[in-house]
Amino acid sequence: MKRRQVAWVALALAGCVALYFSGLAWFAQTIPRAVADEAQATDAIVVLTGGPLRLREGLRLLAEGRGRKLLVSGVYRGVDVQELLRVARQEPESVECCVELGYAADSTLGNALETAAWMEREKFASLRLVTANYHMRRSLLEFHRAMPGTAIVAHPVFPDTFRIDAWWRWPGTYALVQAEYHKYLVALVRPYAPINSAEPSGASGDLP
Repeated sequence: MKRRQVAWVALALAGCVALYFSGLAWFAQTIPRAVADEAQATDAIVVLTGGPLRLREGLRLLAEGRGRKLLVSGVYRGVDVQELLRVARQEPESVECCVELGYAADSTLGNALETAAWMEREKFASLRLVTANYHMRRSLLEFHRAMPGTAIVAHPVFPDTFRIDAWWRWPGTYALVQAEYHKYLVALVRPYAPINSAEPSGASGDLP
């Protein structure tokens, strides 16, 4: 290969590397540091499973009247509302009637499709989405695609172990940001998947 060709290849590779890390820095910079809208009430509150912090926040919002119903999407089979409420340290009598579990989703896309089917069934037009701050951008991408006519309020939670300030200095946080960035890019270029039959398996009040 001629020297000029080698130089062009090296320049192209350097450009790709610079573009990649610029995108990674942009992605990290856009991770929410706070809840932008605490006050707005919505028809529904949707929690994406992934730790008790998300569920506790969703239950708090429900108890405060920020939504009429709470959907927990992506629940493992065999888990019921009473167990989730115990995990979240919430009194069952206060909100158990208005919590519904979705068992069909095993990915963020699945969460969006499951929620879209549930929202249509419930005739809801707005939701408050509760998930970890590092997961919010990809979640919003999938949810807006699945429910283009639905008003979605982002409500991130902030895990103590995720150190967003100077994130590049913390190996665990860096790895998580990078992994989420990769998943976001894949979701961004993936053809849109239409709503399928994914829906919650049943309301909490009807569980055995």
